[in-house]
Amino acid sequence: MNKWLWVGFAGQLLFGARFLIQWICSERKKESHVPVSFWYFSLLGGAALLVYAIHIGDPVFIVGQTTGLIVYGRNLRLIFKKRKAEDRDLREKV
Repeated sequence: MNKWLWVGFAGQLLFGARFLIQWICSERKKESHVPVSFWYFSLLGGAALLVYAIHIGDPVFIVGQTTGLIVYGRNLRLIFKKRKAEDRDLREKV
C-alpha cells in the first residue's frame, strides 16, 4: 500500500475515532457529552483527510474537509476562550 493510502486511512481512523470517544464519554456521564478530545480528533483527522483529498485532487472532498476544519477550529477556540474567562473570574474572586 502506498504512503498516500496510509495518510487517507490514518485520517479516516482519527476522524472515525472521534465518534467512539464521544460515545464512551456520553455513556460514562449518562448524558450526551462532547469532550474537547472530540474536536482534536476532528481537527487531526480532517487535516489528514484534507491532505489526502488535495493529493488525489478531489474538489468535493477538499471543500468538505476545509469547511469542517474551520468549524472544528472555531469550536476549540470557543472552548479555550470560555476556559480563559472562567480562569480569570476565579482569579478575581481570590
